[in-house]
Amino acid sequence: MNKKWAIKRITINLASVESEKLERYCAMTGRPATDVIRELIRSLTITELSASNGTTPTLKYDVPILK
Repeated sequence: MNKKWAIKRITINLASVESEKLERYCAMTGRPATDVIRELIRSLTITELSASNGTTPTLKYDVPILK
């Protein structure tokens, strides 16, 4: 296994509708789910929101949606 990819392994729980949507998308594109999920994560934009009350800044994620 390429050690570059062995940094962090995560498990996600998907509703059946989400799982079916991911499976259909992968079948249509011929790509494995790990590649699709990795690409979606890379496409996230992260914006730090300034903390108005002096606490730790919050992060906002703009999440792309699979159609």
